Amino acid sequence: MEQGILLSAGADIDFMVHGVFSYELFGQTVWITTTHICVLIVMLVIIAFCIAANRAVKHGAEVPGAFQNIVELVVELLDNMVGGVMGRYAPGFRNYIGTIFIFILISNLSGLFGLRPPTADYGVTLALGVMSFSIIHFNKFRHQKVSGVIKGLCDPWPFWAPINIIGDIAVPISLSLRLFANVLSGVVMMALVYGLLSRIAIIWPAALHVYFDMFSGAIQTYVFCMLTMTYISDACNTD
Repeated sequence: MEQGILLSAGADIDFMVHGVFSYELFGQTVWITTTHICVLIVMLVIIAFCIAANRAVKHGAEVPGAFQNIVELVVELLDNMVGGVMGRYAPGFRNYIGTIFIFILISNLSGLFGLRPPTADYGVTLALGVMSFSIIHFNKFRHQKVSGVIKGLCDPWPFWAPINIIGDIAVPISLSLRLFANVLSGVVMMALVYGLLSRIAIIWPAALHVYFDMFSGAIQTYVFCMLTMTYISDACNTD
């Protein structure tokens, strides 16, 4: 707890990423941080949910129970979201968009349970941004070919190419910074509340958690996935 895995554990609360333990690898010291542990916890929660969902669907009853209804509702909502934005390209990207949506949402909501949200670490959000960036440009070259990509960079005039290149490079940075900054701001605010108002921080901080972790976290999850789907659809569009 002293390393800040839990934001509400103790008087010396802060919002920094801390090293938990280290080990030597090829002569270099590698640290396992609070972010690694929180990511692992989020992954275990998601894996456990997926295993339970798989069993519920495989052994589903004619009259579905509460958990099966929840699973089917989640799948239907994600399918509708991806299908509504990506149209005919949706089937190829449902799994990716659904995975990052669930991961980001659970990561953002983990603050409700006292964890430091993994998405409050730029190393996590940058990795998500780079993955989306790679998929975007893979599909751009796949559907538009090299000639189409070059034509797009020179649109509307050839001397505009450097600006278009900068705009492409900025995509993973803007995606990752938007998510990181919004989640980190909530972490900082809650750390200040618990650190400076610890004696009276009873019950009422729950309202702040609802806003920063649930409302803001859900909005940022939706924005990240919506922008990713828009960029991918634009990359696939050859019309």
